Amino acid sequence: MQLKEFSVNLGDLIQEFNFEVLYGPDGFEKIEITKDDVNRPGLQLAGFFDYFDPNRLQIMGKVETTFVERFTPEMRLACFNRLFETHIPALIISRNIDIFPECMEAAKTHGVTLLRTNEFTSTIMGNIVSSLKVSLAPRITLHGVLVEIYGEGVLLLGDSGVGKSETAIELVKRGHRLIADDAVEIKRVSDRTLVGTAPEVIRHFIELRGIGIVDVRRIFGIGSVKMTEKIELIINLEPWEDGKQYDRLGLDGQSTSILDIAIPSLTIPVKPGRNLAVIIEVAAMNNRHKKMGYNAAKELQDRMMKEFGG
Repeated sequence: MQLKEFSVNLGDLIQEFNFEVLYGPDGFEKIEITKDDVNRPGLQLAGFFDYFDPNRLQIMGKVETTFVERFTPEMRLACFNRLFETHIPALIISRNIDIFPECMEAAKTHGVTLLRTNEFTSTIMGNIVSSLKVSLAPRITLHGVLVEIYGEGVLLLGDSGVGKSETAIELVKRGHRLIADDAVEIKRVSDRTLVGTAPEVIRHFIELRGIGIVDVRRIFGIGSVKMTEKIELIINLEPWEDGKQYDRLGLDGQSTSILDIAIPSLTIPVKPGRNLAVIIEVAAMNNRHKKMGYNAAKELQDRMMKEFGG
């Protein structure tokens, strides 16, 4: 599992948020954004640059505009020059505020892109951060199958040939949805959330030994597939081993760490005669119950303690 850093082109963000380009130097669409946060440069316009990260997008709103409005034109030009000489990727003006001539002059001097939007400052900040969190999220690709079962994203892992794809097809027939088969791209979009999707080239396809490649979307309909899903349960499928002790109560909660996030996990042994689709459906519903505060194993333990513990 090898992580690498990702970036998004400024041109893609301009298209996504329909920014008005007030000024763009040559090749500005290809400027790479590598930070998933933005900054309001109020302190920097006042001359304070300690701990300033010039790789972040900068957003000026009503507060910053009102602050520099009281400056003389010479002072405004000096403060914009100080900001732009750090080579920020772009300055975004919110609320369709008129741009200062000194800001345009400094941008052209230092080759800094100027953009504008009619959105409120806090709104566009939140939207940009959300978009960048997904686009720049750390990610890995795992060999497995991701399905949505009763609204729960369930990641099936196991050795090749254990029956992951066959189980996924049975789940799709039972009304659930396939997100990815064989290769699952997993992104860490927050400190607590993993989101999985399929590589575009194999999206909606599934491999069944003895049959070959099947297009799930075309055979079972558009309602049988989904583009992305939050991963909330991991199920490890492994061949049944006689004599091995498997968890029969579920009191000891297991978890699997992916990208430093612990996800609840189960190990389900596979052998002829076991209906894996039904078992996984029950596991998904039981996991949902636990998230809502009900644990059947603990309920049974409490009843036993009350009955036999005096």
